[in-house]
Amino acid sequence: MTNTDPYPLHQRRDTAPTRADIARSLLWILVVLSAVANMAASFSGAHTWVNLSCGAVTVLAGGTLVVRSLRGRR
Repeated sequence: MTNTDPYPLHQRRDTAPTRADIARSLLWILVVLSAVANMAASFSGAHTWVNLSCGAVTVLAGGTLVVRSLRGRR
């Protein structure tokens, strides 16, 4: 019997990831790592510049993700 499921859980993707896919993944990794670093710096009592730089990286990467998402909808 053939598989007639219209919504398969695993769909084969024959195309390689695009540059946009790679950039989005790297930006998400950067957001997560910088947020974790900011939290660790906050709990460890690090200097203020460490918290500010981690927070700035988080905001810039998150903002870049938002801008890319909004531009992609057009």
